[in-house]
Amino acid sequence: MTTTAAPTTSTLTGVPALAPLLARGALLSPLRRPRPDADFPRTRLVLPGLRVDLARLAAYERACGFATGADALPVTYPHVLGFPLAMRLMSGRDFPLPLLGLVHTSIGITRRTALPATAECELAVHVEGLAPHRRGTEATVVTEVRTGGDLVWESRSTYLARHRTTARPSAAGGTPAGERDPLPARAEWHLAGDVGRRYGAASGDRNPIHLHPLTARLFGFPRAIAHGMWTVARCLAEHGTPDAAVVRAEFRAPVLLPGTVAYGAEDGRFELRGGDGGRRLHLSGEVGPYPAA
Repeated sequence: MTTTAAPTTSTLTGVPALAPLLARGALLSPLRRPRPDADFPRTRLVLPGLRVDLARLAAYERACGFATGADALPVTYPHVLGFPLAMRLMSGRDFPLPLLGLVHTSIGITRRTALPATAECELAVHVEGLAPHRRGTEATVVTEVRTGGDLVWESRSTYLARHRTTARPSAAGGTPAGERDPLPARAEWHLAGDVGRRYGAASGDRNPIHLHPLTARLFGFPRAIAHGMWTVARCLAEHGTPDAAVVRAEFRAPVLLPGTVAYGAEDGRFELRGGDGGRRLHLSGEVGPYPAA
């Protein structure tokens, strides 16, 4: 990981509007020349005094399969709250990776305690660094949520920009996750074609690859694909998480919409594979208590 200097802090007075940020990132994408040793923004964006829009939260819960009206936020929802801040950083002129084609490859979440849906909180987002990847360059973006000055939730997301590279695949041993035996199947889900539009409306992430087959084809997909964060949220809604939890998920292959997927789980691990007996792994993850026993 590229060594980072101490970030400067920029305090926001409101949630950034996503549409202009996505448009700016798209326009600047052709100018990017990604490489793992490039400089990156050192600004830490902070948004104090944030309160959750309960109507939007309920739409998110319905889209992902969480019970509505719970006292605490779903474990994945702070990612939605921090997404506009992350987009402000990643669409900026000083971010070296192209926003178009950027792939969310993993997320790690630490929830130290349940976060009440009605609590006032402070969001903070910064780019932690860049790292070489066998398929290009990967950026790590950190999101933090504080209440009363205490850190209660944090995540680290990795985003991959694909480009030619001399990096070689890791020589580490072990069986690639896509080749492991499937976990015991617990449910089969038939996904409608509007899953991406419903999640996009609830989360604000209206990337065209998720919304319609025509716009998805512009980026090389035969049909619209589900948001990666929808797949992990849907799995965790089914699996459940303790109030204090550690979650790790890796996004392996896109889920085409409409489509059928099989949810599997065992001993804290969960996954999503192609349905109807398919072995293609879309998502793998695990959830456990915090702190680890």
